[in-house]
Amino acid sequence: MTTAFYTHADCQRHEMGDWHPETPLRLQAIEDQLISSRIDQFLERREAPLAEVADIERVHTANAVALIRDNAATLAQDDVAHYPLDADTSINRHSWNAALRAAGAAVAATDAVIAGELENAFCSVRPPGHHATPTTPMGFCLFNNVAIAARHAMEIHGLERVAIVDFDVHHGNGTEAAFKHDPRVLMVSFFQHPFYPFSGADPAEPHILNEPLPAYTAGNVVRQLVTDKWLPALHAHQPQMIFISAGFDAHREDDMGQMALVEADYAWMTRQIMDVARQYARGRIVSCLEGGYNLSALGRSVVAHLKVLADLD
Repeated sequence: MTTAFYTHADCQRHEMGDWHPETPLRLQAIEDQLISSRIDQFLERREAPLAEVADIERVHTANAVALIRDNAATLAQDDVAHYPLDADTSINRHSWNAALRAAGAAVAATDAVIAGELENAFCSVRPPGHHATPTTPMGFCLFNNVAIAARHAMEIHGLERVAIVDFDVHHGNGTEAAFKHDPRVLMVSFFQHPFYPFSGADPAEPHILNEPLPAYTAGNVVRQLVTDKWLPALHAHQPQMIFISAGFDAHREDDMGQMALVEADYAWMTRQIMDVARQYARGRIVSCLEGGYNLSALGRSVVAHLKVLADLD
């Protein structure tokens, strides 16, 4: 079965300033590592389509959508470089299309995987998504790509149970907000704490499994957590599809966090997720890029993730 790689040039046109760590160079670093690792030839490349506004509004309010659409249009008319959304998140004239491509990749990948065209897919897209709440863009994120795809799988394709696995160094507060009252969605995550966005440590709903970890946590601790906490929850939920918020900023070389994972840890986690997906979900996985800001570590970690998804490891 095939692993697809979804991306689009529009995702590199969104930028928030030369100083910003969430840079178009992130996607280029992934492309470079795909070539140097020689796995590019084993992936089916697919161009990310534009999401429909209806897809986005299954998760986000109309006001949240209009905030991005209308201000991006104003920037295009007024020749202004950026419009600030919060202290570390802004948009430029290309951000609306980039955000539609990012969400569109996740939705299209979901359709193709459920149709049986693909076993799984990785969406190499930006802006990322897991901090975007139903009402508010934040933390470099405009629309919550994984949440949009998961809701699409349930509302359009009729899946009754899905799981979201989030291994970004930051808590996926937007994803939790989207599904806090929806037990059809099991969310399992770990994240550095205390750390931005300073959420996730308080007790949550039974279907939200947050695991805050201290700075400098290494891969052996994460692997034990996955074995002891994530896997029993995933087996109990028996998801019909798994979505991954694939942030690689818990890597030891990434200065945006202070955790100590390496490529082998990402590969190991991916293998565990695949085992669950094959047992309950016909192998169906859609993985979407979230964080990862050291360009070399990001590229290498994505390759490690993809090698497992494509059975090349």
